Amino acid sequence: MAQQQSTDHWSQSAYSASASFVPELATTVVQWLDPQPADAILDLGCGDGILTAKIKALCASVVGIDASPNLVKAAEKAYGSETGLSWHVQDCRHLDQWSGYQEAAYSKVFSNAALHWILRDASCRLPVFRAVFKILRPGGRFVFEMGGAGNVAEVHTALMAAIVHRGASLDQALEVSPWFFPSKESMKTMLEDTGFWVEKCELEYRPTKLTAEEKGGIEGWVRLMGAQFLEVLAEEKREAAVQEICELLKPIITHEDGSSWLGYVRLRVLAHKPEG
Repeated sequence: MAQQQSTDHWSQSAYSASASFVPELATTVVQWLDPQPADAILDLGCGDGILTAKIKALCASVVGIDASPNLVKAAEKAYGSETGLSWHVQDCRHLDQWSGYQEAAYSKVFSNAALHWILRDASCRLPVFRAVFKILRPGGRFVFEMGGAGNVAEVHTALMAAIVHRGASLDQALEVSPWFFPSKESMKTMLEDTGFWVEKCELEYRPTKLTAEEKGGIEGWVRLMGAQFLEVLAEEKREAAVQEICELLKPIITHEDGSSWLGYVRLRVLAHKPEG
């Protein structure tokens, strides 16, 4: 999920409670991937492996890599005995440094809800795309979905405001933001500059219902997804910040039936490495 950090914020239980909808809403991007029986697929930012395992049921092999040791451990525990499915801890920002990296090793590379973390630093973007290009076989496809321009703008703003209210500077708040939400135009340009032919590149506004789990909802989402914002603050200030964010957002994101929705914007891409 996230790029490698000094602290692994991720856990399977927290992710399931706060964001179980992520693999469930990946129907379109998996259709674009179009797994075939002979495919060897690399999944960048595989998380706890739920979607990865579903893809494996349709193809020859899938390798899942993720920067979170906690999530890779959960994937191994749940699916580790399945033939043709393997898991590795790897910071995807440095894909070409992975011990399993080999040029032209995969027919397809896939990523769902991970690249907005992986590509956060501008210096990583073209190197990641170049590494993906090289690891693909000629004619292979690169298919992904990530946050696009304007993704979760309401909670993004509330997170930044809460830490600024508690002493962080605006520059600090901007610097600590862990996400990159690009426009479709800029994404298409980056991929084409790398050598890909971009068949599809679309931006979809997709309001998304949050979970109703005891440790989920907006509070669970903020604690998990916003952990890097909260760590800017002294520990004794973090709980008050979480409560401020939730109280600020509830009137905005709560529907008449009591459900909570965030303004997700998804950027989906189907790109190809040319033949020959």
